[in-house]
Amino acid sequence: MLSALSVVEMPGNNNHKISDGDYLDFETKVADLDRQIAELQKLGSAKGIDYSADIRCLQKEQVCELKRVYSNLTAWQTVQVARHPKRPLLSDYLELMVRDFRELHGDRCFGDDRAIITGLGQIGLEKVLVIGQNKGKSLKEKVACNFGCPNPEGYRKALAKMEFAEKYNIPVVTLIDTPGAYPGIGAEERGQAQAIAVNLMEMSRLRVPIICIVIGEGGSGGALGIGVGDRLAMLEFAYYSVISPEGCAAILWRDGSQAPQAAESLKLTSKDLFKLKLIDHIVPEPLGGAHRSIHDTILAVEDYIVKTLRDLKRTKIDNLLENRYNRIRLIGSTPADVLRRKTEAGRVRITAALKALRTPKPLPAKV
Repeated sequence: MLSALSVVEMPGNNNHKISDGDYLDFETKVADLDRQIAELQKLGSAKGIDYSADIRCLQKEQVCELKRVYSNLTAWQTVQVARHPKRPLLSDYLELMVRDFRELHGDRCFGDDRAIITGLGQIGLEKVLVIGQNKGKSLKEKVACNFGCPNPEGYRKALAKMEFAEKYNIPVVTLIDTPGAYPGIGAEERGQAQAIAVNLMEMSRLRVPIICIVIGEGGSGGALGIGVGDRLAMLEFAYYSVISPEGCAAILWRDGSQAPQAAESLKLTSKDLFKLKLIDHIVPEPLGGAHRSIHDTILAVEDYIVKTLRDLKRTKIDNLLENRYNRIRLIGSTPADVLRRKTEAGRVRITAALKALRTPKPLPAKV
């Protein structure tokens, strides 16, 4: 839930101003401190009085409050931060992180889904294919891209461009930010489930490095459709789940108000998923969330991509594919299953050796 307050500027943030409706319901004290800072700044300008010492004290208090709040977020609060209206979207990453971006359109079958953007560009010194889910900023853009819910043609477009990248040995970077695949009748008629399933299969054996990053919402099969790779990372306050908390609550309790309880049960935060070894890395966000410092957030994502690509490109492609396959197979495994798979080759060799020892040697033929 967002609470409406007057327009104030966050200290230390040159990206934009925090305006009406941009405070979350657990940020009441932060909002009050921001309002006091704004009033002192306005009063100082009007009367020519220096309130800098008071403003610094309030800013220090605000930083302490942000640290307290954001170090103890519940799962449902994390979902709220991931859905913040000012959180950086795909368009921000393309503008600030990807140089010389050239968009590639269409799936050569049905149309060009605006919920998934694909194109070639450069991140750091690396030439990459970027695939991301687009939520749109204005109302017109949001409607055009179904509020970030892709259609089957979006996933087929992504796969076609990944095959193009494989042909020319170009690494793939996917930026995941969707509440889920579009559930409309037309999408189902055009093979939504099959499109996602084919992407899962083909991405698992694509012969180029693949990095997947959840930058906001990672909902259901909509996220999985571009989420298979050699490394899976998440921003600190993003979420990644088999279903949205509201959808889970509607199924289990038939009551959407139980979403906070569902969020806790789903273990959808980056910390939970890292403990479960379902993701490889947590990209830290600035104090108070990505929406408070867009540039710092995108810079952290860029640094992770550059360093990870450098490591992946040192690995032989056959080893890369084997590691990717094993990584997928280990999802949901218990420690005993992991140990069993790691020692399987040794056990096979030992069994074969024991069998050879037990087999009697043939007697020499009589002369």
